[in-house]
Amino acid sequence: MALNVFAFAVPVFLFFIGMEYYIAGKKGKSYFQFNESVANLNVGVAERLIDLFTAGGFYFVYDYLHRHFALFDIKPTFLLWVALLLATDLLRYWYHRFGHEVNIFWAAHIVHHQSEDFNLTTGARITIFQAIVRTGFWSILPVIGFPADMITSILIVHGLYPFFTHTKLVDKLGILEYFFVTPSHHRIHHASNEIYLDKNYGDMFIIWDKLFGTFAKETEPPIYGLTQPLQSYSFMWQHFHYFVELTYAFKQRKGFRNKLNVLFGRPEGIDPSGRPAVEKLFLSQRKVQAYSHRLRGYVIVRMVFALVILFLLLLLEHYVPIWLQTVVAFFIVITLINSGAILEQRRWVFYLEYLRASLPGGVAYYYYPNPTVLLLFTGILIGSLWYKKPIQKQYLRLIYG
Repeated sequence: MALNVFAFAVPVFLFFIGMEYYIAGKKGKSYFQFNESVANLNVGVAERLIDLFTAGGFYFVYDYLHRHFALFDIKPTFLLWVALLLATDLLRYWYHRFGHEVNIFWAAHIVHHQSEDFNLTTGARITIFQAIVRTGFWSILPVIGFPADMITSILIVHGLYPFFTHTKLVDKLGILEYFFVTPSHHRIHHASNEIYLDKNYGDMFIIWDKLFGTFAKETEPPIYGLTQPLQSYSFMWQHFHYFVELTYAFKQRKGFRNKLNVLFGRPEGIDPSGRPAVEKLFLSQRKVQAYSHRLRGYVIVRMVFALVILFLLLLLEHYVPIWLQTVVAFFIVITLINSGAILEQRRWVFYLEYLRASLPGGVAYYYYPNPTVLLLFTGILIGSLWYKKPIQKQYLRLIYG
């Protein structure tokens, strides 16, 4: 049975998140805010989900470049594996630095820095936009001569390491601080304190920051999140707000050079008043009431459900047809969008629940195309539409109180 063993990364990461939560609790540390953790995991689930459809494309890029443009024919020896790891980390440093210093790249990377918590759930905040940009940087590797199999293998190892640097439980690590990126180093990178801005871009090795002048030590307690906090848990807004802000700023600027500077200039060159302007256009302003135990429980159940479906989808990838993978992915994405909206107590979540509930019915009819199934789900759909208002009222009262 050809199971996708990489699916087990999901429960393994969740185990370490659970361990961190447990240890922090035993120490009396409040490192996890409920809404922040849910928003972080929402982003992480989406990244793992989209990776199901895009990983093959990234491999194709590396393989195509290697077959057509490789300067050298590199073979997998021990020293060349080490050289590849160092080259990968060096390119990751420059991708990461450009991701903070160039607006169009910052738009792809900003999602990773939105959380005001710093724990292992923060390490899950990776988006497909980041994956696309860093693939562009890593595309230098196959042109040098590293084959796609070597690159993808080293990226798996290289991708695991930074997850564990997102924690406040681990203090400074002695001599390791001189060579490797440690939690202390990475806490600085996620901080919005002025003295810590644009520091410690390294992913695995801290030597690049020391070499290129972007290194800083942890000297005062970090304050996490953006310098201008987002103040929204909307799944879609977290992913796209900075692209919208750039579009707004682009329209406001006069002259080609000024417009170009919006895209390729530094983030501090963007007028911060643009965010309230676009939020007024695209976000409804609603005062969020205190979260009830019922709402928290409902969101947790939804998150667990999404994680279980994601795990099974990844595990059985080779046995699930692409159309069904797409339907399941759409189901999960709707769940993530609604989870973020529920944290903000939006009332329109009810309509997305209608759409989400209709998807299993469509799948059931595909596999059991008989009149009984069709009549059953048609009856449920008509009945739910007929009694929409009372159902909506009860649903919103159930989750919001």
